[in-house]
Amino acid sequence: MPGRQDEGKGGHEGPNSYLKPVENNSDGAGVVKETYGHSAIIRKRLNLDGEIQSFTEQNMYYWGGEPKLFEAKEPADPTKLTAIEMFCGLGGTSLGFEMAGFQTILGVDIHAPSIETFRNSHVHAAAILGDIHKIVHLNKDNDDNLIVRAVRGRIGKKRPDIMLAGVPCQGFSLANKKRNHLDARNYNFLYFVEMVKVLKPRAVLIENVSGLKSMKNGEFAENIISALEAAGYRSHSQMLNAIEFGVPQKRQRIFFLGTESKSRIPFPKPTVRQKPITVFDAISDLPSIERGGGADEYSEPPKTTYQKLMRGNEKTLRNHEAPSHPDEVVEKIRNTIPGEPMYPRYKQRIRLSWDAPSPTQVSGGIRPQFQFGHPRDARGLTVRERCRLQSIPDFVEVYGGVVQGRVQTGNAVPPLLAKAVAEQILEHLSSPIKVKYLSSVANR
Repeated sequence: MPGRQDEGKGGHEGPNSYLKPVENNSDGAGVVKETYGHSAIIRKRLNLDGEIQSFTEQNMYYWGGEPKLFEAKEPADPTKLTAIEMFCGLGGTSLGFEMAGFQTILGVDIHAPSIETFRNSHVHAAAILGDIHKIVHLNKDNDDNLIVRAVRGRIGKKRPDIMLAGVPCQGFSLANKKRNHLDARNYNFLYFVEMVKVLKPRAVLIENVSGLKSMKNGEFAENIISALEAAGYRSHSQMLNAIEFGVPQKRQRIFFLGTESKSRIPFPKPTVRQKPITVFDAISDLPSIERGGGADEYSEPPKTTYQKLMRGNEKTLRNHEAPSHPDEVVEKIRNTIPGEPMYPRYKQRIRLSWDAPSPTQVSGGIRPQFQFGHPRDARGLTVRERCRLQSIPDFVEVYGGVVQGRVQTGNAVPPLLAKAVAEQILEHLSSPIKVKYLSSVANR
């Protein structure tokens, strides 16, 4: 089990020996504010006024060295449709696509614990740890960069079937009090589109927070559609709420879906309308533990269909370690009625109720405090409980400790939501390969 991180303590733990801290050239508040290197290029492409600025939170877990390629742990299955996920995080989107029948062949991210989690849960995929701006260029050829070489190493000269991107959302997020349309992170979709032009997948999917739709009166959403259309993909967007697709969480996200065919791929229709999956449905089978405690074995059988789905065939319980709260925090949680805020000034930090779905989980920045209180135990949630509320299966081991586990789970796309989108795309990309795969599943 990955090393545990106490509430409020720093440092890195676990097998992340390849971590290299980025230089600390911040303004003293942990945020870099400097003119962005590609500002002039982006401004010209999108007709922007003002300098694009880098508002990068300093994080020792962001890889600051040259990008590194990690080979796949197992060979690829040539019968499956292939997916690449850029800005992959722990790989929530690609997990959903694998549930639908795709195989992930590559993930790319700058966050070292996320890449370690991704590699261990996507054994057929290679992984690149590094800053996308050191890999992809907006003003020169990308035909032989590290991403291209990694893809060629997995599938030769074949085209990937789909490319996925959960581009960084901090600049768009309504939860970010400093959100700014000139935040350089808002323009990372351009680097994704550059790789789409080179690798020419059959379909593309971009995910982001709902706040992107309103940023600059919808201009960012229009820019993404325009960039995909210019790259040759007929595209459209739609807001989807995870709670309507079997996820025990109210989580609304915008998706941009493009295909090289003349017809657009339709988005999925909600599968859950009346009775959503609740917190009880999601985590009530996990052992009761106190602050600072943990468990690595299940103490009882699954109680709900959702719990059975999340457990699969797992026998070992991973990431079920509680944060070490001070006494006053324990009392604060214990004295809060489930469903109510624990802190008057922070209405979004509630003690969860068994009988309702979870509000939206967030990553909370580079050193997030616990967000939700447990409905029964006087403590914050474990990383495994946060995974359950995101529909991340129990076989996924999240690396980096409790605090970095919150970052990863808060940033992830719920796999069951991604699976619903993937099934629509799979139907559109129907082929003899798809028929063969579905037949093999039916005969298991």
